[in-house]
Amino acid sequence: MYPAELVKPMREDLTNVGFQELHTEAEVDEAIAKKGTTLVVVNSVCGCAAANARPGARISLQNSKRPDNLVTVFAGVDKEATDKARSYMIPFPPSSPSMALFKDGELVHMLERHHIEGRPAEMIAENLSGAYDEFC
Repeated sequence: MYPAELVKPMREDLTNVGFQELHTEAEVDEAIAKKGTTLVVVNSVCGCAAANARPGARISLQNSKRPDNLVTVFAGVDKEATDKARSYMIPFPPSSPSMALFKDGELVHMLERHHIEGRPAEMIAENLSGAYDEFC
């Protein structure tokens, strides 16, 4: 588990643009069950989360279509919530950072770490925007 003061600015990268933090299994269940579209970002302390994933998620929100709900769990901090969120992402193996788009509770688009690592934030945003255009 990482110290709260270390991850605070990493959390705020997403919460400052409207993402809701989920800390429990029940909060994850409630978020996934919502009607409409929900983007789940599995946040992380790694460099690719800072340089690629979080900026890509933020940039993607400039798209004309966007998810109804924005939520995040933090790997290595909110273990219960992260494990529960990942259970909805099966058959994809656990990875962080990662991003999943759900529509009416069904997984419709997934970005795993290997889709994020080494790719510029703009490319990640473009990928997400394409999913928003299709499903939102």
